[in-house]
Amino acid sequence: MRQERTVQASLFDLFADHEIGRELKSMSQWLDEHRELVGLAAEDLGRRSVKETGREGLPAESVLRCALLKQHRQLSYEELAFHLEDSASFRAFARLPLSWTPKKSVLHRTISAIRAETWEAINRTLLAGARREKVETGKVVRLDSTVTAALIHEPSDSSLLWDAVRVTARLLEGADALIGGLEWRNHRRAAKKRARAIEYTRGRPNRVQHYRELLKLTRATLAFADQAAAQLWRAADPVAAALWQAEFRHYRPLIERIIAQTERRVLHGEAVAATDKIVSLFEPHADIIVKGGRDVQYGHKLNLTAGRSGLILDLVIEAGNPADSDRFLPMLERHIAVYGEAPRQTAADGGYASRHNLSQAKAVGVHDVAFHKKAGLRVMDMVKSNWVYRKLRNFRAGIESDISCLKRAYGLARCVWRGLDHFRAYVWSSVVAYNLALFARLKPD
Repeated sequence: MRQERTVQASLFDLFADHEIGRELKSMSQWLDEHRELVGLAAEDLGRRSVKETGREGLPAESVLRCALLKQHRQLSYEELAFHLEDSASFRAFARLPLSWTPKKSVLHRTISAIRAETWEAINRTLLAGARREKVETGKVVRLDSTVTAALIHEPSDSSLLWDAVRVTARLLEGADALIGGLEWRNHRRAAKKRARAIEYTRGRPNRVQHYRELLKLTRATLAFADQAAAQLWRAADPVAAALWQAEFRHYRPLIERIIAQTERRVLHGEAVAATDKIVSLFEPHADIIVKGGRDVQYGHKLNLTAGRSGLILDLVIEAGNPADSDRFLPMLERHIAVYGEAPRQTAADGGYASRHNLSQAKAVGVHDVAFHKKAGLRVMDMVKSNWVYRKLRNFRAGIESDISCLKRAYGLARCVWRGLDHFRAYVWSSVVAYNLALFARLKPD
């Protein structure tokens, strides 16, 4: 049975007298002051159907602290397991039970169970504490957007078809092991050869024939898998057969979409809308994002609200690639819902600028609204003086450094967890680790 809190980790918390040790100690003290947060993590761990008998699992308090430690120091699970065994400061922060040294598999299974909603609730609690301590009042805010990349390779029609063939062939090997005597042909080698030929062939007309052959191999492999699915009732292990069928049902419609979009784009010369495209067989949730005419990115767009302190006050992981101007008012409404009132001053990137956004922000009580680019708006319509506009415009630039820190030091540049739910949890855990470390530095002694 899993405990919520560590009854006794050690007689003393041995934090090193070093900048990192002192910071971890301050973060640990804040967590001790908000023990109700452990209950949120315990509920998420309970969703994994943990048995109530047998050996006790890693306490929920330790899981939450290990998750923060991982994101704060940007460690892999292997590195985290090593440091928890090697470092007294890390063990003290994680509140590990005596003689416990969790393996990377345990850390992965438990940390990944904490949901994005739990991390968001922890962040709200942190911001409430910052407001009480007068570290962040939320009266002056700045908005900007960025992109967090998904864990995928650079997509192309040929690479997606090759992924489809090799995944389906792997499923066929599994089905053959379950029922035996399955008749099918392994087209992986031929498909890889065509994909490489497409990659190194210049000119669209010269690649079309290779694409036709690769599409034919993909359809043939998918047809073999359909036949295997129809025969799987003969499997001696019904549980394994059911798992196989579930995996095949997940991949089959995705492979059909890949085939369809390749035919439309390559064979018929159609322009397929970004919303209709799939860019990864393994991370199908990834969106195609183009910001400001720069390089195409594959992941999810984030809209962030930051305060004067540098704390991230709010975060929304968007679906698709909505225009910044369409997200200004929803972000403002979310801020009002949390703080109970509109901010006195707001600064935002030029992409958020529009006359409608300005008038609506003024209507809900924002005194000064400064967009980085005027977009046809008069300064005196946005703010009360040129001096205020310059101050807010310079203030807005500060969120760029906040985003840079999140990406460089807290892993927000690229999510290394798989699946949309884990993507959201990863992003929110990075923000909470960043906010907690920053609050520990800003909090008055």
